[in-house]
Amino acid sequence: MAARAEAENEAGMAGAFPAVPAEEGSAVVERGRPERFQLSPAARKARPSDLVALAEQLEKADDFIRANACNRLTVIAEQIRYLQEQARKVLEEANRDADLHHVACNFVKKPGKVYYLYKRENGQRYFSMLSPEEWGASCPSEFLGGYKLQHDMSWTPSDEMEKRDAELNVLEKLLNQQAPLPPCSEPNFRGLTM
Repeated sequence: MAARAEAENEAGMAGAFPAVPAEEGSAVVERGRPERFQLSPAARKARPSDLVALAEQLEKADDFIRANACNRLTVIAEQIRYLQEQARKVLEEANRDADLHHVACNFVKKPGKVYYLYKRENGQRYFSMLSPEEWGASCPSEFLGGYKLQHDMSWTPSDEMEKRDAELNVLEKLLNQQAPLPPCSEPNFRGLTM
């Protein structure tokens, strides 16, 4: 009698869900379309709670995959924002440098020297080798700022000169050491600070 009930149960399940060819040992085929799956012989003998557990496991896996993808995309979005900000700064500095190179000047500018930007009453800007302190009270024009001409022909504002010089000194020391880099086949994060 139990065998007959089991056979009727299997026949009822087969009628409710059309058969789709399944691989041996698989419990569910073609996830997401419940009307098109077939139970393997082992799964037909499983308890209904096993099917519920399987569905919960699939749902949990989907949630974890979605959360993992969102986390990774968030990191990429932050990197994109950072790179956009860096690109904006590069463009602003390039525009400033180009503008400063076109300012009136009656001498040959040499890299490594500091020059002082002034503005006449008529609005014309010009560079001078004299600082406002050197002019004293007889300064003929409005002082706009001091700039150091770098060897790459970029300009560093006076308030950023110390920081830029310190960075260049560190890089110069690294270049002078000329120590060969050790071979490394995997990422090495030693010595990096935030």
